[in-house]
Amino acid sequence: MRVEDWFLTDAERGNPAYRLPSWCAGNRVVPLVHGTAYFERLVAEVRALKAGDHLFFTDWRGDADERLCPDGPTVGELFSDAARRGVIVKGLMWRSHNDDLSYSEEENRRLGDEVNAAGGEVLLDERVRRAGSHHQKLVVIRHPDDPQRDVAFAGGIDLCHSRRDDAQHLGDPQPLPIAETYGPRPPWHDVQLEVRGPAVAMLDGLFRERWEDPHALAPHNPAARLRDALSDADLVADPLPAQPPEPERAGAALVQVLRTYPARRPGYPFAPRGERSVARGYAKALRRAERLVYLEDQYMWSPHIARLLADALRRSPQLHIVVVVPRHPDVDGRFALPPNQVGRLQAIEVCRKAAPDRVHVFDIENHEGTPVYVHAKVAVMDDTWACAGSANLNRRSWSHDSELSVAVLDETRDDREPTDPGGRGDEARAFARELRLELMREHLDRAPGDDDDLVDPDSAVRAVDAAADALDAWHQGGRVGPRPPGRLRRHEPERLPLRTKLWAVPVYRLVYDPDGRPWRSRPRNRW
Repeated sequence: MRVEDWFLTDAERGNPAYRLPSWCAGNRVVPLVHGTAYFERLVAEVRALKAGDHLFFTDWRGDADERLCPDGPTVGELFSDAARRGVIVKGLMWRSHNDDLSYSEEENRRLGDEVNAAGGEVLLDERVRRAGSHHQKLVVIRHPDDPQRDVAFAGGIDLCHSRRDDAQHLGDPQPLPIAETYGPRPPWHDVQLEVRGPAVAMLDGLFRERWEDPHALAPHNPAARLRDALSDADLVADPLPAQPPEPERAGAALVQVLRTYPARRPGYPFAPRGERSVARGYAKALRRAERLVYLEDQYMWSPHIARLLADALRRSPQLHIVVVVPRHPDVDGRFALPPNQVGRLQAIEVCRKAAPDRVHVFDIENHEGTPVYVHAKVAVMDDTWACAGSANLNRRSWSHDSELSVAVLDETRDDREPTDPGGRGDEARAFARELRLELMREHLDRAPGDDDDLVDPDSAVRAVDAAADALDAWHQGGRVGPRPPGRLRRHEPERLPLRTKLWAVPVYRLVYDPDGRPWRSRPRNRW
């Protein structure tokens, strides 16, 4: 396997100001499927910190009162207790839109106030494109006197309500309201990665770049600046401690950090014209995929991204694409719902036009029949390249908001047949294959190790198709008899009348899925 065949080179990243390593070897990466698994690990690692250690975090939304374990602590308690012990706690929370718009301005401010009162420093960061957000979800934990204990967590899970769910998918006891179809306690499916080894220093470097950006924290929001001034809010980032030594090797995984930063003025010092390495990383991996692309994604609703999938299907006649998405958008209502529906409908149509029998789109439900909201952003290609992070498969995530994803190439081969699914000599890799199998086993109600028919891409596709067909038939037959195993249902987006599309399409493109690329890149659809 040539790393350059899958990972972006410095030139391919398209950001001359990038100063972190292109990738690094010697890492241990563990997928933490579901919020309960992630939060338990986070609590254990933060509670082990002592005075002088570092705890850095970024997030889209944070709820200070979210219980990370059934008996606590809450997010605010965990981080505040660390700060009171002398841990250096620094955080960057998105300065969100107003709560009246179903966002989290007050919640993010409240978390920052609680940690700041304990001696930490959390800043509300609006250094984004207009109507954009900071969507990165990252926690970096450093031990300057013992770097081998360093760890980072990156992925799709926010430190907020609704995220603490498990494989039963009964939902977080502290839910956020979303579309009524998900019920009062929405089931939630998500993935975070635990990273150890030299890649922790790369993720530490990413946080430091954002923290040390000299531009104003709220450049587009005079009201926010006035409120900050009246409340004596912290508007200037204090200097960070020196970066600890890079941890030594901890495993056999190569890691590449992929990011999105929009083109904006003033530009980021570390990405003056933006960075779209998430888009470029996915596009490069898709060009190499031959047998199976497995995706889990909250949106998968942009025809611009679907064209890359369709190109891969046309190029590789054996390629199948399996996608797991939410059954319904997280919003409803006469005016909010159609723009959320139209993008996914267009994306699925683009893919199915290229290969109608090789595109398999599913949603999932729990055993009570309640739809599960899929918030994960995961990709596995030919059981070789794997990626998880905050970036969805839409134009907003690939160009407009700040995003962070972690791509993994494991140097450990998986010796189960087929040992080289793509037929290019890259060979199946232990991390990528096991991540895909773990997710498929859950969706099929399989026990650990019950996956002999899931290893080969073709038989895996037959297995998920058969399970979804059986569950659909059971529902259509009035739910008579035992419920078939599995949670997959075939996903068929609702068709929209032309009169609805006429207004929903432009709203979707301008508001829900905006384009943050430089103007010169747009006519050629270049990322």
